[in-house]
Amino acid sequence: MLDISRNTGVQIWRNGRIPVVYRPGRREYLLARIPFTGESILWLAGEGKHRIEFNPRFKAWEIPPTRLNDIIKRCLNRFGETWLIQSYREFEKCAPACWNAEGFDCQCSCLGENHGSGRELEHIVSETFAFEWGGRRLSARHFKAR
Repeated sequence: MLDISRNTGVQIWRNGRIPVVYRPGRREYLLARIPFTGESILWLAGEGKHRIEFNPRFKAWEIPPTRLNDIIKRCLNRFGETWLIQSYREFEKCAPACWNAEGFDCQCSCLGENHGSGRELEHIVSETFAFEWGGRRLSARHFKAR
């Protein structure tokens, strides 16, 4: 996981070789920039009839956010690696839902560092804990197939 600047995010986005999935927010459509193949739309749509559209402004596919894990797995299987860039806010909490999670979808401030690890953090805060949101930032995770 890397905390990145906007410029670094743009460099990763434009790399042209490694697929990149950008997740702007929890409920917003994903943008996936995949190296072109003739069957990109069929491959991205998968077995279901998922709505995907090409966004010419970003030269990327718009994909429903519920498909994040599927798209990351597909990219890893086909290309051997992929980037996930996501927007986050500082001071989000990390909780058992993260530590016990499966897949690549991490919403909390650990940005995937503790995701699915099965280990608890030293200090557990209750669900009633109040906190202040920080500004929006970008993080990037580079996944490689095993």
